[in-house]
Amino acid sequence: MNRLHVSVTVPNIEDAKTFYAAMFGADPTVVRPGYAKWMLDDPRVNFVANEGSKAEGVDHLGIQTEDEAGLHTLYERFEAASDDVREEGKTECCFAKSEKSWVTDPAGLGWEAFLTSEITDTFGDGPVAQDDVISTSREGEKTDVPTSQDAAPVETYIPTPIVGKSAGCC
Repeated sequence: MNRLHVSVTVPNIEDAKTFYAAMFGADPTVVRPGYAKWMLDDPRVNFVANEGSKAEGVDHLGIQTEDEAGLHTLYERFEAASDDVREEGKTECCFAKSEKSWVTDPAGLGWEAFLTSEITDTFGDGPVAQDDVISTSREGEKTDVPTSQDAAPVETYIPTPIVGKSAGCC
C-alpha cells in the first residue's frame, strides 16, 4: 500500500510540532533539529515539517511505497505522466536512506516516488548532483539531462536546501 507524502516549510519547528500534533492527534514519529515527521495511518500520510529559509507552505508532494514492486509501479506512473522523469536513485536525505525519482506537475510542483529502507540520525547529503541525475523518456530510454545554466535546474524537480542542511527533501 502506498502513502501520500506532504512536505511543508515552516517558520518555527516547535510551533509546527505543537500545531500538527494537535491536528493529527499524535506526536511526530521522527524529530530532529528543524525537522519533524508524522507517519499516520488515518489519514495514511507521511507528513514532514521542515524549518527553513525557503518560502513557507507546501514544498513538494510525493508517494511513498512499501516495496520494490510498488516503487517500479510508481516509476511507470511517473513515466506515463511526464516526459521528464528525474531518477535520483539511492540517496540519504531527510534522516532516511531511500531510493527515489522525481517529476514536476504542470503547475511546477515537485513530486517524488520513493521507497525508504532506513531511518538515520543524520540529514544526509540529499539529492545527487545534477550531472548524476538520469532523465528517462516516456519510452523508458535514458536521455541526457541538461547541465547548462539555461537548462531547468534540478531544484525544479528536487527541493532546495533547508537552513543548515545540504538538501531539502523528505
